[in-house]
Amino acid sequence: MTHAEQDSPSETGPDAAPEAAARRGWAWTRLETPIGPLLLAATRTGLVQVAFHADERTVRRALTRLEQFFGGPPLSEIPHLATAATELSAYCAGRLRTFTVPLDWSLSSGFAARVLQVLATDVPYGGVVGYQDLADRVGEPGAARAVGAAMGSNPLPVVVPCHRVVASDGGIGGFGGGLETKRLLLALEGVLPAPLF
Repeated sequence: MTHAEQDSPSETGPDAAPEAAARRGWAWTRLETPIGPLLLAATRTGLVQVAFHADERTVRRALTRLEQFFGGPPLSEIPHLATAATELSAYCAGRLRTFTVPLDWSLSSGFAARVLQVLATDVPYGGVVGYQDLADRVGEPGAARAVGAAMGSNPLPVVVPCHRVVASDGGIGGFGGGLETKRLLLALEGVLPAPLF
């Protein structure tokens, strides 16, 4: 189900950038998944945001930022949104290993965008990469900590698989969606054993 109407909250996100995109069409939906509700937003270019824990407050805040960033309210439908929802549902059910939905990188820039794009193309389903290795892959060997910050700013988690980035000491590292969500995603891909209950 897509949404064209929303509340008009007074909250604005600190990273809202109304000058970044003048009046671009976008739409959103909320998708129920085994890892919790996800907010999905897309433009005519592609999927632009995936947000975890999409309760009413999270949705309201995300929509406020997106409306400011894209210069207007959402449309009722964008084709890439339906594709993203279908593919994420299939992924969560274990029926999809590679996403084909186009991505819109508007909400990421600079070093973070470079790292996320390498992650999206170079680390396949069921694989993992360390923060340092990812820094090396983007040609910035001293930037392992900055890679961690880039993972934290990922506007497209799951589809751009920051859950596949792990600590060099064998730990699973951090995750914006919560460590339990990261464990579930890694178990889904066969990297970790599935939870017993």
